[in-house]
Amino acid sequence: MKKIILNAISKNKWRYLILLIFMMVNIYILTIPAEIIGRIVDLLYDVQNNKQIIMNQTYILLGICLLLLVVRVVWKYYETYLSRYIEKDIKDALFDNLIRLNLTEILGIKNGELMSYFVQDIREIRQFSLRLSSHLTRTIFICIFVSFAMIRNVDFKLTIVALLPLVLTVLVTINIKKYIEKSYKKSRKYFTELSEYIQESTDAIRTTKAYCGEDEQIKTFININKRLKGANNSVDAHSTLLKTVTHIGFGLCYGIAILYGSKLILNGTISVGDFVAFNTYITLFTNPVSWAPGLVSKFKRAQVSYKRLDKLLDLEKEDIEIEKTYDELIGNIEIKDLSFKYQENVVPVLNNINLTVNKGETLGIIGTIGSGKTTLMNLLLRLYTVEDGKIFIDGKDINNIPLKQLRDSIVYITQDNFLFSTTLKENINLFKDIYEEDEIEESIKKSMIYDEIMNMNDGIDTVIGERGIDLSGGQKQRVVISRAFLNKSNIIIFDDTFSALDNKTEKSVLENVRELTTDKTCIIVSNRISDIRDATKIIVLKNGNIVETGTHNELLQNKQDYYKFFVEQASQAEEVL
Repeated sequence: MKKIILNAISKNKWRYLILLIFMMVNIYILTIPAEIIGRIVDLLYDVQNNKQIIMNQTYILLGICLLLLVVRVVWKYYETYLSRYIEKDIKDALFDNLIRLNLTEILGIKNGELMSYFVQDIREIRQFSLRLSSHLTRTIFICIFVSFAMIRNVDFKLTIVALLPLVLTVLVTINIKKYIEKSYKKSRKYFTELSEYIQESTDAIRTTKAYCGEDEQIKTFININKRLKGANNSVDAHSTLLKTVTHIGFGLCYGIAILYGSKLILNGTISVGDFVAFNTYITLFTNPVSWAPGLVSKFKRAQVSYKRLDKLLDLEKEDIEIEKTYDELIGNIEIKDLSFKYQENVVPVLNNINLTVNKGETLGIIGTIGSGKTTLMNLLLRLYTVEDGKIFIDGKDINNIPLKQLRDSIVYITQDNFLFSTTLKENINLFKDIYEEDEIEESIKKSMIYDEIMNMNDGIDTVIGERGIDLSGGQKQRVVISRAFLNKSNIIIFDDTFSALDNKTEKSVLENVRELTTDKTCIIVSNRISDIRDATKIIVLKNGNIVETGTHNELLQNKQDYYKFFVEQASQAEEVL
Protein backbone atom coordinates (compact mmCIF):
# COMPACT_ATOMS: atom_id res chain seq x y z
CA MET A 1 0.00 0.00 0.00
CA LYS A 2 2.81 2.35 0.92
CA LYS A 3 4.54 1.57 -2.37
CA ILE A 4 1.39 2.39 -4.37
CA ILE A 5 1.01 5.80 -2.74
CA LEU A 6 4.72 6.60 -3.06
CA ASN A 7 4.66 5.62 -6.74
CA ALA A 8 1.69 7.91 -7.33
CA ILE A 9 3.53 10.76 -5.62
CA SER A 10 6.71 10.01 -7.57
CA LYS A 11 4.84 10.14 -10.89
CA ASN A 12 3.47 13.56 -9.96
CA LYS A 13 6.37 15.01 -7.99
CA TRP A 14 6.50 18.18 -10.13
CA ARG A 15 2.78 18.74 -9.65
CA TYR A 16 3.24 18.30 -5.90
CA LEU A 17 6.06 20.82 -5.98
CA ILE A 18 3.88 23.33 -7.86
CA LEU A 19 1.08 22.68 -5.36
CA LEU A 20 3.37 23.38 -2.38
CA ILE A 21 4.75 26.54 -3.96
CA PHE A 22 1.31 27.99 -4.64
CA MET A 23 0.11 27.06 -1.15
CA MET A 24 3.11 28.81 0.40
CA VAL A 25 2.52 31.86 -1.76
CA ASN A 26 -1.16 31.83 -0.83
CA ILE A 27 -0.45 31.74 2.93
CA TYR A 28 2.23 34.44 2.67
CA ILE A 29 -0.12 36.75 0.76
CA LEU A 30 -2.82 36.13 3.40
CA THR A 31 -0.60 37.77 6.03
CA ILE A 32 -0.30 41.03 4.05
CA PRO A 33 -3.91 42.33 4.37
CA ALA A 34 -3.71 42.32 8.19
CA GLU A 35 -0.66 44.55 8.07
CA ILE A 36 -2.33 46.89 5.55
CA ILE A 37 -5.54 47.09 7.59
CA GLY A 38 -3.56 47.94 10.72
CA ARG A 39 -1.70 50.65 8.81
CA ILE A 40 -4.97 52.11 7.50
CA VAL A 41 -6.46 52.18 11.03
CA ASP A 42 -3.50 54.21 12.30
CA LEU A 43 -3.85 56.60 9.33
CA LEU A 44 -7.53 57.24 10.15
CA TYR A 45 -6.50 59.58 13.00
CA ASP A 46 -5.66 62.18 10.36
CA VAL A 47 -7.89 61.33 7.39
CA GLN A 48 -7.50 64.66 5.62
CA ASN A 49 -3.73 64.53 5.40
CA ASN A 50 -3.57 60.77 4.86
CA LYS A 51 -6.45 60.45 2.41
CA GLN A 52 -4.28 59.62 -0.62
CA ILE A 53 -2.17 57.14 1.33
CA ILE A 54 -5.32 55.42 2.60
CA MET A 55 -6.66 55.17 -0.98
CA ASN A 56 -3.37 53.73 -2.22
CA GLN A 57 -3.36 51.16 0.58
CA THR A 58 -6.96 50.25 -0.29
CA TYR A 59 -6.03 49.71 -3.96
CA ILE A 60 -3.14 47.51 -2.89
CA LEU A 61 -5.55 45.53 -0.68
CA LEU A 62 -7.91 44.96 -3.62
CA GLY A 63 -5.01 43.88 -5.84
CA ILE A 64 -3.89 41.37 -3.21
CA CYS A 65 -7.42 39.93 -3.05
CA LEU A 66 -7.40 39.38 -6.83
CA LEU A 67 -3.95 37.80 -6.64
CA LEU A 68 -5.19 35.49 -3.88
CA LEU A 69 -8.05 34.38 -6.13
CA VAL A 70 -5.68 33.41 -8.95
CA VAL A 71 -3.28 31.59 -6.64
CA ARG A 72 -6.14 29.75 -4.92
CA VAL A 73 -7.61 28.51 -8.21
CA VAL A 74 -4.26 27.08 -9.29
CA TRP A 75 -3.49 25.19 -6.07
CA LYS A 76 -7.08 23.92 -5.75
CA TYR A 77 -6.82 22.47 -9.25
CA TYR A 78 -3.59 20.62 -8.47
CA GLU A 79 -4.86 19.52 -5.09
CA THR A 80 -8.04 17.93 -6.49
CA TYR A 81 -6.20 16.41 -9.44
CA LEU A 82 -3.59 14.74 -7.23
CA SER A 83 -6.12 13.32 -4.75
CA ARG A 84 -8.14 11.77 -7.59
CA TYR A 85 -4.95 10.42 -9.14
CA ILE A 86 -4.05 8.64 -5.90
CA GLU A 87 -7.59 7.26 -5.70
CA LYS A 88 -7.32 5.89 -9.24
CA ASP A 89 -3.93 4.29 -8.58
CA ILE A 90 -5.19 2.59 -5.42
CA LYS A 91 -8.28 1.24 -7.20
CA ASP A 92 -6.19 -0.03 -10.11
CA ALA A 93 -3.72 -1.75 -7.80
CA LEU A 94 -6.46 -3.14 -5.56
CA PHE A 95 -8.38 -4.68 -8.46
CA ASP A 96 -5.18 -5.98 -10.05
CA ASN A 97 -4.23 -7.71 -6.80
CA LEU A 98 -7.76 -8.96 -6.20
CA ILE A 99 -8.09 -10.58 -9.61
CA ARG A 100 -4.73 -12.33 -9.15
CA LEU A 101 -5.39 -13.64 -5.65
CA ASN A 102 -5.18 -17.32 -4.89
CA LEU A 103 -8.70 -18.77 -4.98
CA THR A 104 -8.45 -19.82 -1.34
CA GLU A 105 -7.83 -16.20 -0.36
CA ILE A 106 -10.72 -14.90 -2.49
CA LEU A 107 -13.23 -17.34 -1.03
CA GLY A 108 -12.38 -16.01 2.42
CA ILE A 109 -13.60 -12.52 1.48
CA LYS A 110 -17.32 -11.75 1.36
CA ASN A 111 -18.80 -9.60 -1.41
CA GLY A 112 -19.94 -6.92 1.02
CA GLU A 113 -16.43 -6.69 2.44
CA LEU A 114 -14.99 -6.30 -1.05
CA MET A 115 -17.36 -3.44 -1.82
CA SER A 116 -16.40 -1.71 1.42
CA TYR A 117 -12.74 -1.91 0.31
CA PHE A 118 -13.45 -0.26 -3.04
CA VAL A 119 -15.97 2.30 -1.78
CA GLN A 120 -15.50 3.16 1.88
CA ASP A 121 -11.82 2.46 2.48
CA ILE A 122 -10.51 4.04 -0.71
CA ARG A 123 -12.73 7.06 -0.12
CA GLU A 124 -11.22 7.49 3.35
CA ILE A 125 -7.69 7.32 1.91
CA ARG A 126 -8.54 9.85 -0.81
CA GLN A 127 -10.22 12.28 1.57
CA PHE A 128 -7.33 12.11 3.99
CA SER A 129 -4.79 12.60 1.21
CA LEU A 130 -6.79 15.66 0.15
CA ARG A 131 -6.84 17.04 3.67
CA LEU A 132 -3.20 16.15 4.21
CA SER A 133 -2.15 18.06 1.11
CA SER A 134 -4.47 20.94 1.93
CA HIS A 135 -5.30 21.38 5.60
CA LEU A 136 -2.19 19.99 7.27
CA THR A 137 0.23 21.70 4.89
CA ARG A 138 -1.66 24.98 5.10
CA THR A 139 -1.78 24.69 8.90
CA ILE A 140 1.99 24.33 9.04
CA PHE A 141 2.55 27.28 6.69
CA ILE A 142 0.03 29.44 8.58
CA CYS A 143 1.71 28.70 11.92
CA ILE A 144 5.08 29.65 10.47
CA PHE A 145 4.20 32.71 8.36
CA VAL A 146 1.47 34.19 10.58
CA SER A 147 3.40 33.70 13.83
CA PHE A 148 6.45 35.34 12.25
CA ALA A 149 4.29 38.25 11.02
CA MET A 150 2.73 38.68 14.49
CA ILE A 151 6.13 38.77 16.16
CA ARG A 152 7.72 41.03 13.56
CA ASN A 153 4.87 43.51 13.10
CA VAL A 154 3.26 43.58 16.58
CA ASP A 155 4.80 42.10 19.74
CA PHE A 156 6.68 38.95 20.71
CA LYS A 157 5.21 38.50 24.22
CA LEU A 158 1.66 39.10 23.01
CA THR A 159 2.15 36.42 20.35
CA ILE A 160 3.45 33.81 22.79
CA VAL A 161 0.76 34.43 25.43
CA ALA A 162 -2.11 34.57 22.93
CA LEU A 163 -1.11 31.32 21.15
CA LEU A 164 -0.41 29.31 24.33
CA PRO A 165 -4.01 27.91 24.57
CA LEU A 166 -3.55 26.34 21.15
CA VAL A 167 -0.66 24.22 22.47
CA LEU A 168 -2.84 22.97 25.33
CA THR A 169 -5.61 22.21 22.85
CA VAL A 170 -3.27 20.00 20.83
CA LEU A 171 -2.37 17.97 23.96
CA VAL A 172 -6.04 17.37 24.79
CA THR A 173 -6.76 16.42 21.18
CA ILE A 174 -4.06 13.75 21.26
CA ASN A 175 -5.76 12.11 24.27
CA ILE A 176 -9.17 12.14 22.61
CA LYS A 177 -8.12 10.73 19.23
CA LYS A 178 -7.62 7.15 20.53
CA TYR A 179 -11.33 6.99 21.34
CA ILE A 180 -12.11 8.04 17.79
CA GLU A 181 -10.07 5.13 16.42
CA LYS A 182 -11.82 2.63 18.68
CA SER A 183 -15.26 3.94 17.71
CA TYR A 184 -14.43 4.02 14.04
CA LYS A 185 -13.24 0.40 14.02
CA LYS A 186 -16.65 -0.64 15.32
CA SER A 187 -18.32 1.55 12.70
CA ARG A 188 -16.31 -0.07 9.90
CA LYS A 189 -17.12 -3.56 11.21
CA TYR A 190 -20.87 -2.89 11.27
CA PHE A 191 -20.75 -1.15 7.89
CA THR A 192 -19.14 -4.27 6.40
CA GLU A 193 -21.80 -6.48 8.01
CA LEU A 194 -24.53 -4.28 6.58
CA SER A 195 -22.97 -4.34 3.10
CA GLU A 196 -22.66 -8.12 3.22
CA TYR A 197 -26.26 -8.52 4.33
CA ILE A 198 -27.57 -6.22 1.58
CA GLN A 199 -25.53 -8.14 -1.01
CA GLU A 200 -26.81 -11.48 0.27
CA SER A 201 -30.40 -10.26 0.42
CA THR A 202 -30.39 -8.96 -3.16
CA ASP A 203 -28.79 -12.18 -4.43
CA ALA A 204 -31.51 -14.22 -2.70
CA ILE A 205 -34.44 -11.92 -3.49
CA ARG A 206 -36.31 -14.57 -5.47
CA THR A 207 -36.02 -17.13 -2.70
CA THR A 208 -37.08 -14.52 -0.13
CA LYS A 209 -40.20 -13.61 -2.09
CA ALA A 210 -41.02 -17.24 -2.88
CA TYR A 211 -41.12 -18.06 0.84
CA CYS A 212 -42.60 -14.72 2.00
CA GLY A 213 -39.50 -13.96 4.02
CA GLU A 214 -39.56 -10.18 3.58
CA ASP A 215 -40.54 -9.42 7.19
CA GLU A 216 -37.70 -11.46 8.66
CA GLN A 217 -35.22 -9.90 6.24
CA ILE A 218 -36.37 -6.41 7.25
CA LYS A 219 -36.12 -7.21 10.97
CA THR A 220 -32.58 -8.50 10.59
CA PHE A 221 -31.61 -5.46 8.51
CA ILE A 222 -33.05 -3.10 11.15
CA ASN A 223 -31.00 -4.78 13.90
CA ILE A 224 -27.75 -4.59 11.92
CA ASN A 225 -28.48 -0.99 10.93
CA LYS A 226 -29.21 -0.15 14.57
CA ARG A 227 -25.76 -1.36 15.59
CA LEU A 228 -24.21 0.68 12.79
CA LYS A 229 -26.15 3.75 13.93
CA GLY A 230 -24.86 3.35 17.49
CA ALA A 231 -21.28 3.01 16.29
CA ASN A 232 -21.62 6.06 13.99
CA ASN A 233 -23.14 8.07 16.84
CA SER A 234 -20.13 7.21 18.98
CA VAL A 235 -17.79 8.39 16.21
CA ASP A 236 -19.78 11.61 15.81
CA ALA A 237 -19.83 12.20 19.57
CA HIS A 238 -16.07 11.97 19.89
CA SER A 239 -15.58 14.09 16.78
CA THR A 240 -17.91 16.73 18.21
CA LEU A 241 -15.96 16.66 21.48
CA LEU A 242 -12.80 17.35 19.50
CA LYS A 243 -14.41 20.31 17.77
CA THR A 244 -15.68 21.68 21.08
CA VAL A 245 -12.24 21.45 22.69
CA THR A 246 -10.54 23.20 19.78
CA HIS A 247 -13.11 25.98 19.65
CA ILE A 248 -12.75 26.58 23.38
CA GLY A 249 -8.99 26.77 22.90
CA PHE A 250 -9.44 29.28 20.11
CA GLY A 251 -11.82 31.35 22.24
CA LEU A 252 -9.25 31.51 25.04
CA CYS A 253 -6.60 32.53 22.55
CA TYR A 254 -8.79 35.33 21.25
CA GLY A 255 -9.78 36.46 24.75
CA ILE A 256 -6.17 36.67 25.97
CA ALA A 257 -5.25 38.66 22.88
CA ILE A 258 -7.94 41.26 23.62
CA LEU A 259 -7.12 41.60 27.33
CA TYR A 260 -3.33 41.66 27.06
CA GLY A 261 -3.38 43.61 23.79
CA SER A 262 -5.54 46.34 25.36
CA LYS A 263 -3.02 46.67 28.19
CA LEU A 264 -0.16 47.07 25.69
CA ILE A 265 -2.11 49.82 23.91
CA LEU A 266 -2.62 51.69 27.17
CA ASN A 267 1.09 51.34 27.92
CA GLY A 268 1.94 52.67 24.47
CA THR A 269 3.80 49.48 23.52
CA ILE A 270 1.64 48.94 20.42
CA SER A 271 -0.73 51.15 18.44
CA VAL A 272 -4.44 50.59 17.84
CA GLY A 273 -3.54 49.68 14.26
CA ASP A 274 -1.14 47.05 15.56
CA PHE A 275 -3.90 45.71 17.83
CA VAL A 276 -6.35 45.47 14.92
CA ALA A 277 -3.70 43.80 12.75
CA PHE A 278 -2.92 41.32 15.54
CA ASN A 279 -6.57 40.31 15.90
CA THR A 280 -6.78 39.96 12.15
CA TYR A 281 -3.76 37.66 12.27
CA ILE A 282 -5.53 35.57 14.92
CA THR A 283 -8.51 35.09 12.61
CA LEU A 284 -6.14 33.36 10.20
CA PHE A 285 -5.79 30.60 12.81
CA THR A 286 -9.55 30.01 12.75
CA ASN A 287 -9.43 27.55 9.88
CA PRO A 288 -6.42 25.55 11.14
CA VAL A 289 -8.08 25.23 14.56
CA SER A 290 -11.38 24.13 13.00
CA TRP A 291 -9.53 21.70 10.71
CA ALA A 292 -7.67 20.00 13.56
CA PRO A 293 -10.52 17.76 14.83
CA GLY A 294 -11.49 16.73 11.32
CA LEU A 295 -7.88 16.10 10.39
CA VAL A 296 -7.29 13.91 13.45
CA SER A 297 -10.57 12.09 12.86
CA LYS A 298 -9.79 11.60 9.16
CA PHE A 299 -6.30 10.41 10.02
CA LYS A 300 -7.62 7.72 12.37
CA ARG A 301 -10.23 6.63 9.81
CA ALA A 302 -7.67 6.60 7.02
CA GLN A 303 -5.28 4.66 9.26
CA VAL A 304 -7.88 1.91 9.79
CA SER A 305 -8.69 1.84 6.05
CA TYR A 306 -4.99 1.83 5.17
CA LYS A 307 -4.36 -1.23 7.35
CA ARG A 308 -7.37 -3.04 5.84
CA LEU A 309 -6.25 -2.34 2.28
CA ASP A 310 -2.64 -3.18 3.13
CA LYS A 311 -3.78 -6.52 4.53
CA LEU A 312 -5.73 -7.27 1.34
CA LEU A 313 -2.76 -6.35 -0.86
CA ASP A 314 -0.51 -8.70 1.14
CA LEU A 315 -2.67 -11.78 0.48
CA GLU A 316 -1.09 -14.57 -1.53
CA LYS A 317 -1.33 -14.08 -5.29
CA GLU A 318 -0.96 -16.47 -8.19
CA ASP A 319 2.01 -16.16 -10.51
CA ILE A 320 0.49 -16.30 -13.99
CA GLU A 321 3.46 -14.92 -15.84
CA ILE A 322 5.11 -17.31 -18.28
CA GLU A 323 8.80 -17.80 -17.49
CA LYS A 324 9.35 -21.15 -19.20
CA THR A 325 6.98 -22.53 -21.83
CA TYR A 326 6.64 -26.19 -22.73
CA ASP A 327 5.48 -27.43 -26.10
CA GLU A 328 1.71 -27.47 -26.63
CA LEU A 329 0.06 -29.71 -24.06
CA ILE A 330 -1.48 -32.73 -25.78
CA GLY A 331 -3.77 -33.66 -22.91
CA ASN A 332 -2.57 -36.92 -21.35
CA ILE A 333 -3.59 -36.62 -17.69
CA GLU A 334 -2.30 -38.79 -14.85
CA ILE A 335 -3.19 -38.47 -11.16
CA LYS A 336 -1.21 -40.36 -8.53
CA ASP A 337 -2.21 -40.87 -4.88
CA LEU A 338 -3.90 -37.46 -4.71
CA SER A 339 -5.46 -36.40 -1.40
CA PHE A 340 -6.70 -32.91 -0.64
CA LYS A 341 -8.40 -30.91 2.09
CA TYR A 342 -9.23 -27.21 2.13
CA GLN A 343 -7.99 -26.49 5.64
CA GLU A 344 -5.92 -28.18 8.28
CA ASN A 345 -7.73 -30.36 10.82
CA VAL A 346 -10.74 -30.94 8.57
CA VAL A 347 -11.94 -34.04 6.74
CA PRO A 348 -10.16 -34.52 3.35
CA VAL A 349 -12.30 -33.80 0.29
CA LEU A 350 -10.32 -36.26 -1.86
CA ASN A 351 -8.60 -39.46 -0.74
CA ASN A 352 -5.89 -41.33 -2.61
CA ILE A 353 -7.17 -40.58 -6.13
CA ASN A 354 -5.47 -42.50 -8.94
CA LEU A 355 -6.60 -42.29 -12.57
CA THR A 356 -5.36 -41.80 -16.12
CA VAL A 357 -7.04 -40.06 -19.08
CA ASN A 358 -5.31 -40.01 -22.44
CA LYS A 359 -5.79 -37.84 -25.50
CA GLY A 360 -8.95 -38.79 -27.40
CA GLU A 361 -10.58 -40.33 -24.33
CA THR A 362 -13.61 -39.08 -22.43
CA LEU A 363 -13.75 -39.50 -18.67
CA GLY A 364 -17.14 -39.42 -16.99
CA ILE A 365 -17.33 -38.58 -13.29
CA ILE A 366 -20.47 -39.16 -11.24
CA GLY A 367 -21.15 -38.93 -7.54
CA THR A 368 -23.37 -37.42 -4.89
CA ILE A 369 -23.14 -33.79 -3.84
CA GLY A 370 -19.97 -33.19 -1.82
CA SER A 371 -18.16 -36.22 -3.18
CA GLY A 372 -15.28 -34.07 -4.49
CA LYS A 373 -16.06 -33.88 -8.22
CA THR A 374 -15.65 -30.11 -8.65
CA THR A 375 -12.70 -30.01 -6.27
CA LEU A 376 -10.87 -32.49 -8.50
CA MET A 377 -11.48 -30.27 -11.53
CA ASN A 378 -10.28 -27.20 -9.63
CA LEU A 379 -7.04 -28.98 -8.79
CA LEU A 380 -6.45 -29.80 -12.46
CA LEU A 381 -6.42 -26.05 -13.13
CA ARG A 382 -4.38 -25.32 -9.99
CA LEU A 383 -7.11 -23.11 -8.62
CA TYR A 384 -5.96 -24.56 -5.32
CA THR A 385 -2.42 -25.52 -4.37
CA VAL A 386 -1.62 -29.18 -4.91
CA GLU A 387 1.43 -31.11 -3.76
CA ASP A 388 4.24 -31.93 -6.18
CA GLY A 389 4.15 -35.35 -7.79
CA LYS A 390 0.37 -35.73 -7.69
CA ILE A 391 -1.00 -34.45 -11.01
CA PHE A 392 0.78 -34.76 -14.36
CA ILE A 393 -0.09 -33.59 -17.87
CA ASP A 394 1.95 -35.15 -20.68
CA GLY A 395 4.29 -36.45 -18.00
CA LYS A 396 4.96 -32.98 -16.56
CA ASP A 397 4.06 -32.07 -13.00
CA ILE A 398 1.42 -29.34 -13.22
CA ASN A 399 3.34 -27.33 -10.62
CA ASN A 400 6.17 -27.08 -13.15
CA ILE A 401 3.90 -25.97 -15.99
CA PRO A 402 3.53 -22.18 -16.16
CA LEU A 403 0.10 -21.33 -14.76
CA LYS A 404 -1.01 -19.30 -17.77
CA GLN A 405 -0.03 -22.05 -20.20
CA LEU A 406 -1.78 -24.67 -18.06
CA ARG A 407 -5.07 -22.77 -17.96
CA ASP A 408 -4.86 -21.76 -21.61
CA SER A 409 -4.61 -25.47 -22.41
CA ILE A 410 -7.86 -26.31 -20.58
CA VAL A 411 -11.42 -25.24 -21.37
CA TYR A 412 -13.36 -25.36 -18.13
CA ILE A 413 -17.12 -25.01 -18.47
CA THR A 414 -18.17 -24.44 -14.87
CA GLN A 415 -21.44 -25.43 -13.26
CA ASP A 416 -22.44 -21.89 -12.23
CA ASN A 417 -22.94 -20.78 -15.89
CA PHE A 418 -21.70 -17.29 -15.05
CA LEU A 419 -22.37 -14.58 -17.65
CA PHE A 420 -21.09 -10.99 -17.65
CA SER A 421 -23.29 -7.92 -18.13
CA THR A 422 -22.15 -7.38 -21.69
CA THR A 423 -22.86 -8.68 -25.20
CA LEU A 424 -23.40 -12.36 -25.95
CA LYS A 425 -20.39 -12.20 -28.25
CA GLU A 426 -18.06 -11.07 -25.46
CA ASN A 427 -19.54 -13.67 -23.13
CA ILE A 428 -18.66 -16.36 -25.64
CA ASN A 429 -15.19 -15.20 -26.66
CA LEU A 430 -14.47 -13.98 -23.09
CA PHE A 431 -13.27 -10.58 -24.34
CA LYS A 432 -10.62 -12.09 -26.65
CA ASP A 433 -10.68 -10.55 -30.14
CA ILE A 434 -8.85 -13.49 -31.71
CA TYR A 435 -11.91 -15.23 -33.12
CA GLU A 436 -13.65 -14.53 -36.41
CA GLU A 437 -17.40 -13.95 -36.64
CA ASP A 438 -17.95 -17.23 -38.47
CA GLU A 439 -16.09 -19.13 -35.71
CA ILE A 440 -18.38 -17.65 -33.08
CA GLU A 441 -21.47 -18.43 -35.15
CA GLU A 442 -20.30 -22.02 -35.60
CA SER A 443 -19.81 -22.38 -31.84
CA ILE A 444 -23.36 -21.25 -31.04
CA LYS A 445 -24.70 -23.60 -33.69
CA LYS A 446 -22.90 -26.50 -32.04
CA SER A 447 -24.30 -25.54 -28.63
CA MET A 448 -27.84 -25.39 -30.11
CA ILE A 449 -28.45 -21.71 -29.25
CA TYR A 450 -27.94 -20.18 -32.72
CA ASP A 451 -31.60 -19.73 -33.70
CA GLU A 452 -32.57 -18.14 -30.38
CA ILE A 453 -29.68 -15.67 -30.52
CA MET A 454 -30.35 -14.72 -34.12
CA ASN A 455 -34.00 -13.99 -33.24
CA MET A 456 -32.88 -11.36 -30.73
CA ASN A 457 -32.93 -7.74 -31.90
CA ASP A 458 -29.15 -7.34 -31.96
CA GLY A 459 -28.25 -10.99 -32.48
CA ILE A 460 -24.82 -11.91 -31.17
CA ASP A 461 -24.31 -8.26 -30.10
CA THR A 462 -27.30 -8.35 -27.75
CA VAL A 463 -26.40 -7.00 -24.31
CA ILE A 464 -27.66 -9.25 -21.52
CA GLY A 465 -28.41 -8.25 -17.94
CA GLU A 466 -26.37 -8.91 -14.82
CA ARG A 467 -25.47 -12.61 -14.53
CA GLY A 468 -27.49 -13.25 -17.70
CA ILE A 469 -30.78 -12.48 -15.96
CA ASP A 470 -32.46 -11.86 -19.35
CA LEU A 471 -31.88 -15.49 -20.37
CA SER A 472 -33.46 -18.72 -19.19
CA GLY A 473 -31.40 -21.35 -17.37
CA GLY A 474 -31.11 -23.48 -20.49
CA GLN A 475 -30.10 -20.51 -22.65
CA LYS A 476 -27.40 -19.45 -20.20
CA GLN A 477 -26.07 -22.98 -20.10
CA ARG A 478 -25.85 -23.23 -23.88
CA VAL A 479 -24.15 -19.84 -24.18
CA VAL A 480 -21.51 -21.04 -21.72
CA ILE A 481 -21.15 -24.39 -23.51
CA SER A 482 -20.46 -22.55 -26.79
CA ARG A 483 -17.12 -21.45 -25.29
CA ALA A 484 -15.94 -25.05 -25.51
CA PHE A 485 -16.64 -25.18 -29.26
CA LEU A 486 -14.84 -21.88 -29.84
CA ASN A 487 -11.68 -22.61 -27.87
CA LYS A 488 -8.94 -24.71 -29.47
CA SER A 489 -7.51 -26.22 -26.26
CA ASN A 490 -6.78 -29.95 -26.06
CA ILE A 491 -8.43 -30.52 -22.67
CA ILE A 492 -12.14 -29.81 -22.19
CA ILE A 493 -13.98 -30.08 -18.87
CA PHE A 494 -17.76 -29.94 -18.54
CA ASP A 495 -18.69 -29.63 -14.87
CA ASP A 496 -22.41 -30.38 -14.48
CA THR A 497 -22.97 -28.33 -17.62
CA PHE A 498 -26.01 -30.00 -19.20
CA SER A 499 -28.41 -30.08 -16.22
CA ALA A 500 -30.72 -27.31 -17.53
CA LEU A 501 -31.12 -28.77 -21.04
CA ASP A 502 -34.14 -30.72 -22.20
CA ASN A 503 -33.56 -34.27 -23.43
CA LYS A 504 -33.66 -33.41 -27.14
CA THR A 505 -31.26 -30.46 -26.85
CA GLU A 506 -28.98 -32.39 -24.51
CA LYS A 507 -28.74 -35.25 -26.99
CA SER A 508 -27.80 -32.89 -29.85
CA VAL A 509 -25.24 -31.01 -27.78
CA LEU A 510 -23.61 -34.23 -26.55
CA GLU A 511 -23.33 -35.50 -30.12
CA ASN A 512 -21.51 -32.30 -31.05
CA VAL A 513 -19.31 -32.64 -27.95
CA ARG A 514 -18.33 -36.17 -28.98
CA GLU A 515 -17.45 -34.91 -32.45
CA LEU A 516 -15.45 -32.03 -30.95
CA THR A 517 -13.48 -34.22 -28.55
CA THR A 518 -12.54 -37.00 -30.96
CA ASP A 519 -8.87 -36.03 -30.71
CA LYS A 520 -9.07 -34.16 -27.39
CA THR A 521 -9.15 -35.09 -23.74
CA CYS A 522 -12.66 -34.63 -22.37
CA ILE A 523 -13.92 -34.82 -18.79
CA ILE A 524 -17.66 -34.69 -18.11
CA VAL A 525 -18.77 -34.25 -14.51
CA SER A 526 -22.46 -34.92 -13.99
CA ASN A 527 -25.08 -36.45 -11.74
CA ARG A 528 -27.01 -37.74 -14.76
CA ILE A 529 -26.23 -41.08 -16.39
CA SER A 530 -27.34 -39.75 -19.80
CA ASP A 531 -24.46 -37.24 -19.83
CA ILE A 532 -21.66 -39.75 -19.27
CA ARG A 533 -22.91 -43.15 -20.49
CA ASP A 534 -20.89 -42.94 -23.72
CA ALA A 535 -17.64 -41.96 -21.95
CA THR A 536 -14.54 -44.07 -22.57
CA LYS A 537 -14.13 -44.47 -18.82
CA ILE A 538 -16.41 -43.64 -15.90
CA ILE A 539 -15.48 -43.23 -12.25
CA VAL A 540 -17.83 -43.03 -9.28
CA LEU A 541 -16.78 -40.70 -6.46
CA LYS A 542 -18.10 -41.22 -2.96
CA ASN A 543 -16.88 -39.25 0.07
CA GLY A 544 -13.74 -38.27 -1.85
CA ASN A 545 -12.88 -41.83 -2.89
CA ILE A 546 -13.06 -43.56 -6.27
CA VAL A 547 -15.33 -46.49 -5.45
CA GLU A 548 -15.93 -47.73 -9.02
CA THR A 549 -14.20 -47.52 -12.38
CA GLY A 550 -15.28 -48.87 -15.77
CA THR A 551 -17.48 -48.34 -18.81
CA HIS A 552 -21.24 -47.85 -18.64
CA ASN A 553 -22.02 -51.53 -19.27
CA GLU A 554 -19.33 -52.76 -16.91
CA LEU A 555 -20.58 -50.59 -14.08
CA LEU A 556 -24.17 -51.70 -14.63
CA GLN A 557 -23.08 -55.31 -14.35
CA ASN A 558 -21.35 -54.55 -11.03
CA LYS A 559 -24.70 -53.45 -9.60
CA GLN A 560 -23.13 -51.13 -7.05
CA ASP A 561 -23.39 -47.32 -6.68
CA TYR A 562 -23.46 -46.57 -10.42
CA TYR A 563 -26.21 -49.13 -10.89
CA LYS A 564 -28.19 -47.45 -8.09
CA PHE A 565 -27.89 -44.09 -9.89
CA PHE A 566 -29.10 -45.73 -13.09
CA VAL A 567 -32.09 -47.45 -11.50
CA GLU A 568 -33.10 -44.34 -9.58
CA GLN A 569 -32.96 -42.11 -12.66
CA ALA A 570 -34.72 -44.69 -14.80
CA SER A 571 -37.57 -44.93 -12.28
CA GLN A 572 -37.84 -41.13 -12.15
CA ALA A 573 -38.07 -41.05 -15.94
CA GLU A 574 -40.87 -43.64 -15.86
CA GLU A 575 -42.75 -41.62 -13.26
CA VAL A 576 -42.58 -38.56 -15.51
CA LEU A 577 -43.88 -40.56 -18.44
